[in-house]
Amino acid sequence: MYSDNDHIITATAAEGRIRAFFALTKETAETARKAHNLSPVATAALGRLLTAGAMMGITLKNEDDLVTLQINGDGPMRGLTVTADNDGNVKGYVKVPDVLLPPNAVGKLDVGGAIGRGMLSVIRDMGLKDPYIGQVELQTSEIAEDLTYYFSVSEQTPSAVSLGVLMEKNNTVKQSGGFMIQLMPGIEDDVVDKLERKLEELPSVTTMLDNGDTPEAMVKGILGDFNPEILDRRPVRFFCKCSKQRVEKALISTGRAELQSMIDDGKPIEVKCQFCNKAYSFDTGELEHLLAAATEG
Repeated sequence: MYSDNDHIITATAAEGRIRAFFALTKETAETARKAHNLSPVATAALGRLLTAGAMMGITLKNEDDLVTLQINGDGPMRGLTVTADNDGNVKGYVKVPDVLLPPNAVGKLDVGGAIGRGMLSVIRDMGLKDPYIGQVELQTSEIAEDLTYYFSVSEQTPSAVSLGVLMEKNNTVKQSGGFMIQLMPGIEDDVVDKLERKLEELPSVTTMLDNGDTPEAMVKGILGDFNPEILDRRPVRFFCKCSKQRVEKALISTGRAELQSMIDDGKPIEVKCQFCNKAYSFDTGELEHLLAAATEG
C-alpha cells in the first residue's frame, strides 16, 4: 500500500528550462530494510538507489514501461539492483545484504567502500524489441555523483543528483529522500551559474529532511529564485508484483529433469523472490502438477 508520506514532486522552473524531482522515501527505504534484513550501509545504498529509481521511473510514458538501475562493484556488497515503473512502484535488492564496514573518513556510512569500483547500468524497457541500455564507470560509488555523471555522459542532460539515507541508532531508517535537477536546452548561462551557487550552499538532503523540509519546501528553497511551478505529486512505495503463479512459471521453465529431481528429494521446496524476499513454498504434490504442466508444454 502507498504511504501517506512518501511521495515525489515534479516541478519546472526558469520557464521550463529547469526540470526537477524531489522525493521523500523514508517508508520505502524502511520497507526494503525490513524485507531484506539489511545492514545499515546496505540500507543506505539501497535507499539511495530506490529514491533515484523512483524519480526516474515517473518520467516513463507508459504504465508497462520499466527502468532498472544496476550497480556492480568489486567491494564487499558486490552490487545492487532497483526497478521502477511510472506509477511510483519501486523494488530492489542488494547482493550481500549483511555487509558491515566501519564509517568512512568523514564518519558517514561507507557506501562507496561497500560498492567499490565498477559499473552503473541504466536499462529502460519501453516495450520495444530491445531495451535501451546506458553504462558508465562508477565515479565515486556514492550513487548520486555516479548518476550525475551518467546523465551528463550517457544522456547528454546536465543534472544535479542528491540522495541520502539517515539511520536511527536502532538501525531503522530515520530519513530518506533526494532530488534530481536537470537543465533543458536553451537555458541561459547566468541561470546555470546562479543555480550552481545555490546548490553549492545547500546542506545534505538528509539534513534538510531532518530539519522538517518536505519535497514541496525543497522546491521553494532550492528553485524559489527561478519561478518554480509544481506539476505533479506522486505517491511512492516499495512494491513487488511477484506471485505464486509467476514462481510456478519459473519452476516449469527449469525443465522436466530439474522438477523430477525436486520431486525425488521428497521434501517441500521454498523459492524466494530476489526483489522483495517473499517466500513461496511448494510441496511434492504441487511439484508433480508442475511437472505434468511442463510435460504437456
